[in-house]
Amino acid sequence: MNAHLVDLLHLLELERLEENLFRGSSRDIGSAQVFGGQVLGQALSAAYATTEGRSVHSLHAYFLRRGDFNAPIVYEVDRSRDGHSFSSRRVIAIQHGEQIFHMAASFQVPEEGLQHQIDMPAVPMPETLRDVADVPVELRAQLPETALRFLRKEIPFEFRMVQPVNYANPQREPPRQDVWFRAVDRLPQDELLHRCLLAYVSDYHLIGTAMRPHGISMATPNVVVASIDHAMWFHRPLRVDEWLLYAMDSPSASGSRGFARANIFTREGVLVASTCQEGLLRVLKPRP
Repeated sequence: MNAHLVDLLHLLELERLEENLFRGSSRDIGSAQVFGGQVLGQALSAAYATTEGRSVHSLHAYFLRRGDFNAPIVYEVDRSRDGHSFSSRRVIAIQHGEQIFHMAASFQVPEEGLQHQIDMPAVPMPETLRDVADVPVELRAQLPETALRFLRKEIPFEFRMVQPVNYANPQREPPRQDVWFRAVDRLPQDELLHRCLLAYVSDYHLIGTAMRPHGISMATPNVVVASIDHAMWFHRPLRVDEWLLYAMDSPSASGSRGFARANIFTREGVLVASTCQEGLLRVLKPRP
């Protein structure tokens, strides 16, 4: 298996300190702080470790402080309730003696019921698109070092954008984007693992969608971006090592916050999950 994917799987395998207490490590993915998707995935992994025979169907999380990837993160799980069909868990992530994140998640025993879903957008298939990391040399020369550091980092997922972004010279575009993604190698057939990995990767690109109508990008020097909260709903079984379409839109930006939402489809058009996120989107005024 790809070494970067193996490393990510190790990150999700937390050390159990007590019955409801776990410890995880972090990786530098090129950002200034711990990647929010990593904390989300590890928190979900910790919650899963306290349930049996139930799958997560929803989670709601808040990012409170920047995480330090040079120090371990401790996850404390509160077993709020175990009912006949549903289990509720609350997870607090602690670092340097302070809460950096908390999450509520709900798990359900598999159950049959009514079904319907919306249609997948009509978009080109991933094989016809270029990987997001494949930035032409002439464009790389225009990017700041912070953006180049992020692009140089090899990650365990590949992304192919239907509406590519010119990070060096972004234009005003409609507040939506579609991105195909998948893990870079084959994974075990484990629904728990695939849902934790989907939580991890779902933190990519959402807030970028809210930046599109303003002609700015992650590489714009005077822009400060950070995840504030994140919610997910898991509708059907899924595999993150097969192509999934992240169909995103941003209904609003205000108060230095950008809001984005998304549906996640298989390439056959099956809706497997939905997510939304609000993030800090602050444009700093140039210093005199």
